[in-house]
Amino acid sequence: MASETDSLDRQSSLMLSEAAESPERCEAQIAANADLMRALGKRLRALDPDFMATLARGSSDQAAGFAKVLTETRGGPPTLSHAPSIGSLYRTTSPKFCDIPLIVVSQSGRSPDLIAAAEDAARQGAMIIAVVNDVESPLAALSDWVVPVHAGKEESVAATKSFVCTLVAIAHLIAEWTQDHLLLDELQTIGDLLRRARDADWASAAPLLAETESLLVLGRGLTLPIAGEAALKFKEAAGLHAEAFSIAEVAHGPMTLVGRGDTVLVIGPVDAARAGLSDRLSDFHQRETRIIASGMAEDIALADFRLPTVDARHPALGAIASILSFYPLANRIAVMRHRNPDQPPHLRKVTRTL
Repeated sequence: MASETDSLDRQSSLMLSEAAESPERCEAQIAANADLMRALGKRLRALDPDFMATLARGSSDQAAGFAKVLTETRGGPPTLSHAPSIGSLYRTTSPKFCDIPLIVVSQSGRSPDLIAAAEDAARQGAMIIAVVNDVESPLAALSDWVVPVHAGKEESVAATKSFVCTLVAIAHLIAEWTQDHLLLDELQTIGDLLRRARDADWASAAPLLAETESLLVLGRGLTLPIAGEAALKFKEAAGLHAEAFSIAEVAHGPMTLVGRGDTVLVIGPVDAARAGLSDRLSDFHQRETRIIASGMAEDIALADFRLPTVDARHPALGAIASILSFYPLANRIAVMRHRNPDQPPHLRKVTRTL
């Protein structure tokens, strides 16, 4: 008799079916949030803060990292990651947060540590911007601005469509704030781009990874947070130990861990962050490391397995597309390792920490 996980192999898991909704969800989101984003972008330009901050955990913290890179590469202010415990445990949020935008990213809006930290920042006068799926949540209630991601109900413990929708909402917000007109224009066709990403075949790389016990996932710039999310999903859904590093940072200490027979998954950037990528892959190739990579053809020529890369006119949307292409790979590996990707052990949909 087939096992429970075997029955999930043909794209029938909640993780996969929910991820597959992303194009249509994001399409609807762009239309629904248009007026809100214009108003919030105008408010942020008028505020012209010296810095901004993000507050998040888990997959949402990878989305916050994406916000940092996108903001700073689009001429926005320096962006710091505000540790939840500063506000939730220590209650020492700096008064310098007065009139500073704090983007709080949470799918549920119900994590006690994020709520407490946001409340502490609000006491210091921060502008709280909640990027949430649940607009009726306590986090949304205490925020100055609420950006709905419109992902709909998500039942699988592994966040997929909510993560993609959050990235798109962040891209929309920052495009309006920084007046990135190319990004604003390309967001109007986000559904078509994500449908192509959904159909890209990354899952065929699964046999190369199913027996691996540990690997590095590499990205840089806009794809580093994508690599972080991929590494998290490998651990969460597939029980595979994976750690994310910058393509540049891996040349320092982590490089000593990689040698013959090891595996690296590379989510290659297509903007200025691609500098040095081909040289790094040459290093791995010389060590007889197995390389699975997406990116520009000339950058990943030495890869043992080249993942299909969806062309996007804006690098931020190309990065978002890559994570949607990745989810079927994580699902397939989970099934091959006899795990249910929808119900990882020891995890719940809403993580309650303080």
